[in-house]
Amino acid sequence: MLDAQQVDEVYRILAREMPGRTRGAKGPKGQPDAFRSCISCMLSAQSFDRNTAKASRALFAQAATPEEMLKLDDRDIAAAIKPCGLYNNKTRSIRRFCEALIGEHGGVVPDTREGLMSLPGIGRKCADIVMSFTFGKDVIAVDTHVHRVCNRIGLTGAKTAEKTAEQLEARSPDWALADGHFWLIQFGKKVCTSRAPKCERCPVARHCEFYGAQLSQGA
Repeated sequence: MLDAQQVDEVYRILAREMPGRTRGAKGPKGQPDAFRSCISCMLSAQSFDRNTAKASRALFAQAATPEEMLKLDDRDIAAAIKPCGLYNNKTRSIRRFCEALIGEHGGVVPDTREGLMSLPGIGRKCADIVMSFTFGKDVIAVDTHVHRVCNRIGLTGAKTAEKTAEQLEARSPDWALADGHFWLIQFGKKVCTSRAPKCERCPVARHCEFYGAQLSQGA
């Protein structure tokens, strides 16, 4: 992995080259509150964004609070969220989440990672996304793009997104935490793409372990 000085330099380059948190950046799938952000994040698992959005709209048209959600029949929840796939499993997770949220937190979504992850259906990725977008905490949430970019460059050296998130938290300078997610995800979409990364115009190529390995193989 890159050393601390290199990590700092990579972030400073990305801060100059990428737009960061854009005006109007919203919580998971654009939901207006922490409860619906959590539910939408749960629905997004193994689902395209458009399907998650369709499922979320249909579900929240029927229930927008944990109390209202628990009044719905499982068949109604499953029918509403069917577009996002795995709807039976997600229906069970939603019900367990709502029961725990009411029983353990009085229906109020906690604003800490520990509190969020104590709830059924909420893993590290979802917790960090809700913390960053909904509660405005300085957290680098790790999605597919961020996981790929960080391990390709050498910011982290992890096989799973959860381990990547742990390493990023430990290795990232404090000043980069607020916008780090945005720089990395934008970089992953525009430059460090999954297939055919654009190394020839990459601003951090001189620090990138992947690019260095490619040069060594070609030498």
